[in-house]
Amino acid sequence: MKFNLNVPTEIIFGEDVIKNNYIKFEDEGNVALIVTGNKSSKFNGALKDVLDALDRLNKDYYIFDKVEENPSLETIEKGSSLGRGVNADFVIGIGGGSSLDAAKAIAMMIRNKNVTKENIFDFKDLEALPVIAIPTTSGTGSEVTQYSIVTDNKNHTKRNLGQTIYPKIAFLDPKYTEKLSVQITRNTAMDAFSHIVEGYLNSNSTEYTDKLAIEALKYFSEALDSLLKGDFSRKDRENMMIASTIAGGIIAHNGTSIPHGMGYALTYNKGIPHGLSNCCLYPEYLKTFKDHKKLNNIISILGFSSLKDLNKNIKRLSTVNVKISEDEIKEYTDNIWNNKEKLKNHPEEITYDELYKIYYNSLIGSNI
Repeated sequence: MKFNLNVPTEIIFGEDVIKNNYIKFEDEGNVALIVTGNKSSKFNGALKDVLDALDRLNKDYYIFDKVEENPSLETIEKGSSLGRGVNADFVIGIGGGSSLDAAKAIAMMIRNKNVTKENIFDFKDLEALPVIAIPTTSGTGSEVTQYSIVTDNKNHTKRNLGQTIYPKIAFLDPKYTEKLSVQITRNTAMDAFSHIVEGYLNSNSTEYTDKLAIEALKYFSEALDSLLKGDFSRKDRENMMIASTIAGGIIAHNGTSIPHGMGYALTYNKGIPHGLSNCCLYPEYLKTFKDHKKLNNIISILGFSSLKDLNKNIKRLSTVNVKISEDEIKEYTDNIWNNKEKLKNHPEEITYDELYKIYYNSLIGSNI
């Protein structure tokens, strides 16, 4: 057995985790730039907890609360401009994956003044200001990954910056997810599920990441009935947050696979939330597998009797209604066919026609 392991993020989990560990902010810097959306972090109490902690330590802070869902490079540049202007020396991201990914990108741009939205993808191995991540959804795992996914309007897609920006600390408190709507809870949970599955069914998987995937599936399975019913206990929220963070650790090492690459087109062009854009393709995607050993493990751990049973329940949680043409499907298929990074992470050979059928049968109908 061989694997390389890098887990640079300190993970602190529990109720009132910021209040009880506020001293952790002490050594990160003197001026914080808080990166968040315009509503949720205020609504769920996370922003107040952070401000209380910074006030106790007499830290200066500035708030950039303009992060939209699927943050654009234009937003990243605005946030970094504010950060440079106030001489921020560390960044705190509060929110779902959009806010956390934006925080990483902004931290990198503040540190590297020669980087702009025009040339941001031209650089490798750039350093960033320290980032503290506070997730308020359970799905992206961005609090423990190096990735920063941004919307590139120039090229009409979502892209990873290609930098390695791990948060230094991740504060995980399930109470911040308790006010999420049923639909957002489901959407983000399906994002976590897609990370588990794509990290497990992956050409880069190791015995270590396989064990992580099994544990993440167990936590996810504990909340599955509640996801289907739409009624969540505090324990469900805990299980989903743990599953999401473990899943983030898996994809930090293995990367994601074909459904993520395919889903970006649906999010950018059709406005389908990220978790749904991945998992609405899953029933057709999973049918392409020839080797069912790992697939059978997933089916068993989740308590289903067959792939058909699993797919039926995936559809219950991730059905989408979208107007799409065959020409669009061909365009999207061309794009994923040329995405060598996602294709190489897929553990089996897959053809262009199979990719086309995944899109077509998922979004138009099972006629081909």
